[in-house]
Amino acid sequence: MRELKSVEEKILDRALYLIGKNRSINISVRAIAKEANVNVSAINYYFRTKEEMLRQVKEFYITNTLSITSILDNEEFSDEEKLLLASNEIMEYIIRFPGVTVILRDASKQEVADEISSKILAASKEMNEKFESILYSVTKDSSMSCEHKYMIFMSSIIHPIENSDILNFDHGIIESREKRIDYIKNIIKALKIE
Repeated sequence: MRELKSVEEKILDRALYLIGKNRSINISVRAIAKEANVNVSAINYYFRTKEEMLRQVKEFYITNTLSITSILDNEEFSDEEKLLLASNEIMEYIIRFPGVTVILRDASKQEVADEISSKILAASKEMNEKFESILYSVTKDSSMSCEHKYMIFMSSIIHPIENSDILNFDHGIIESREKRIDYIKNIIKALKIE
């Protein structure tokens, strides 16, 4: 996962946070500036326009999606290790930047996809196809359909994080990498059962 360091990146970080919190990409520049603890003029200085800032937020989504895909392509790992590492990366990404799922939904709802939305959809499709293929390879002895396995797997990865504020469960999954990995192992184990 790409890290954010500078003031410019702090603004992008807080924009992603607010997008997720509000479940919309329509966040005011003032709200973003307040959340980032900067002046509105800082946003104008770094990005010129809100649209440019949102474009960079979307580029950040693409960069991180491609980094997850690279884990799935890494031949140094077994298929199960790829699932564990890539799934943990997705969970960490959504924990830190809850707006990512909103960005994907927004891109998929575009009637006429602009260039950046097309890139978001293509990067997500590539990652999802690799995930599904590897998940099938790891759980192939189970009679459940590949599509159902994938839906259960991805829902299990995303649901605890997206609903942590309304669910009463072990929040260690959110706070601890070790507990996330153990949780993901259990999901895989459940999907292997005949």
